[in-house]
Amino acid sequence: MTLRQPRPEPRQERTAHQRSDILQAAASLIAERGFHGMSMRDLAVATGFGVSSLYNYFSSKEELLAELQIRAFETLIDAANGSLKDTPDAAARLYVFIFNQVRYFIDHADVMRVLIHEAAALPAEHRQRVRSLKEAYFRVGRDAVAAVFAQGCGPQDNARGPVEAVALDRATYSIFGMINWVWAWYEPSLHGTPEDVARSIHSLAVCGLVARCPASPTQDQLPRNLAQRQVSLLMNRQSNET
Repeated sequence: MTLRQPRPEPRQERTAHQRSDILQAAASLIAERGFHGMSMRDLAVATGFGVSSLYNYFSSKEELLAELQIRAFETLIDAANGSLKDTPDAAARLYVFIFNQVRYFIDHADVMRVLIHEAAALPAEHRQRVRSLKEAYFRVGRDAVAAVFAQGCGPQDNARGPVEAVALDRATYSIFGMINWVWAWYEPSLHGTPEDVARSIHSLAVCGLVARCPASPTQDQLPRNLAQRQVSLLMNRQSNET
């Protein structure tokens, strides 16, 4: 009996896989050494390609950086939209959004470092594309936050209703801030699974978004009172010095 030989991988698929391997190696090197600290020669050593061969896949180091960021945001957008499509409950939608990003960043910590630390190194011709993707992803998250404001969570009547756009943006950026720094402190042996991390962030976020705190009027005045006090202290100090 003659064994059937495996079908050769089509050239287009093979090229796509090789590009992905190069990008993964580039993310690791950039995360370790910084964008300007990584050379194409370093990447050639890490991948086993010749330096000249790398240029068959990417025209420059700058194109590599742009492709890393574009792929990351496209992946996050597709994963979020796909998961949220069949999730009607507002609080559950926010959890799904948080979990997708936490899981991606834990699984791709090197890419996350690149996204955070190397945005300024993007070449001008790619910045608008990456910015558009960032804004699209932010809108997905903001919509999930807005739904919790509007609908609350659970059977109890705890919805706060629609909020001003600026307040919605502040809340959304705050939640992104919690998620975005997971890569910097997360250790599986210390902090549990990605699901555990997502639940902690989700709990803080949802309880904050729907909270009806009796001290709210006092809290609203607190920053203003503190600011006035700091200005008074500064003026008194300057008067004493003169």
